[in-house]
Amino acid sequence: MSVEKNWEPKIIAFTCNWCTYTGADLAGLNRMKYPENVHLVRVPCSSRVNPQFILRAFQKGCDGVMVCGCHPGDCHYATGNYFTRRRFMLMKRLLEYNGIDPQRFQARWISGSEAAKFRDTMTQVTAQIRELGPNSKFQEKWYQEGGPENE
Repeated sequence: MSVEKNWEPKIIAFTCNWCTYTGADLAGLNRMKYPENVHLVRVPCSSRVNPQFILRAFQKGCDGVMVCGCHPGDCHYATGNYFTRRRFMLMKRLLEYNGIDPQRFQARWISGSEAAKFRDTMTQVTAQIRELGPNSKFQEKWYQEGGPENE
C-alpha cells in the first residue's frame, strides 16, 4: 500500500468526563505534548459510547477510534466501565468481521491523575495507526470523493 509521505492518521477518542478527559486536561495544564491528530469527544461515561458512533467514525473516514474511561472499579457510575469492556470486546469482533483491522479500535483506562499515561497512550496509539496506514474499508463513497462540499 502506497501511503503519502505526509499522511497523518485521523483518530477520534471518546473520553470519559470523570477520568480520561480530566487526565487530558491535566496533561494540557502541564504542557505535555500529544499528537494533534487525536480529536477528543467528551462523554459522560465510556459506557455511553454507542457502537454506532464507532462504526460511523470509520464510515466518515477515521483511521482509528478509541474509547477511554475510568479504571475498572473506579467508575463514577459504579459499573459503567465493566459494561464498556464487555461491549467493546464484541465490537472488535464485529469490526474484524466487516474487514476492519481490530487494532484500529482501542479501549483504554486512564484516570484523571494520569496525565503522563494519557500522553503516552495517545502517542502510542497514533504510532500504531500510522503503521497500519489509511483506513480504506467501510467508508461512504461521498467521503472518498471529497465530502459534502463536492456534491
